[in-house]
Amino acid sequence: MTGLKGRLTPYLLILPGGLWLTAFFAIPLIFMASVSLMTGNLIDGFTQTWHWQNYTDAVGTYGDKIIRSVWYGLLATGACIALAYPAAYWIAFKGGRHKSTWLFLLLLPFFVSFVLRTISWKLVLTDNGPVLGPLKSWGLLPDGFHVLDSGFAVVSGLTYNFLPFMILPIYVALERIDYRVIEAAYDLYAGRFEAFRRVVLPLSLPGVFAGVIMTFVPVTSDYVNASVLGGPGNTMIGNVIQSEYFTQSNYHTASALSFALMALLLAGIFAYARALGTKDVLEAAAR
Repeated sequence: MTGLKGRLTPYLLILPGGLWLTAFFAIPLIFMASVSLMTGNLIDGFTQTWHWQNYTDAVGTYGDKIIRSVWYGLLATGACIALAYPAAYWIAFKGGRHKSTWLFLLLLPFFVSFVLRTISWKLVLTDNGPVLGPLKSWGLLPDGFHVLDSGFAVVSGLTYNFLPFMILPIYVALERIDYRVIEAAYDLYAGRFEAFRRVVLPLSLPGVFAGVIMTFVPVTSDYVNASVLGGPGNTMIGNVIQSEYFTQSNYHTASALSFALMALLLAGIFAYARALGTKDVLEAAAR
């Protein structure tokens, strides 16, 4: 009896989480997959016809939006890495006893609604706002210069909103590095750059790997930043899915676009993991 209980314990522990994921992830996903193959409209109703043409029609119509979303996602993810790595490095190795304080300050914006944070970013970037207004009055920028309704504004907002998702996993990976390993590199006549390139960077790759996944996926599918900070020429695929579902009531098109985006992101993540070398990342994490 004791042996049976011991074998069942792991399954009983994962049962609540498994039921939760089944009810609120697996079942809605299956339902959405079914809707993506339907035909019809809101007035006459939708019928399951296994219409695979929905996918080719959706991708063919909105392919440029998908490409723009992936491009914005790559730019924002790259900007997050460039900003997050130095910040995480400084906190991990120079933060001292104030590490928790610095991490709290990084997470503090998350106590405010995502939409409100994006709107506040819009107020910062407005033509006569606290940044551009003084620069224009001092003659450093022309009066017609603007940032809003541009790809730069959208990428900046995405970078700002998702930066902590990159900082935290990189910080955790750097925090796990034994500083004696770096000192050993110095003892072997490695300079600061060589010690960083050969010791710190490889050992922090698991954090970079996790940060890219946690950032790139939500950034690419985001629609709030493009709606608030962008213009008609900056529409992302998330805006299209939102419009098709809630405004146009084309549920089959919205579902097909959602699955197409999901497949593209999964393919990109697997390619990224293969290029980076998942085995090397896991080996570095286990050290």
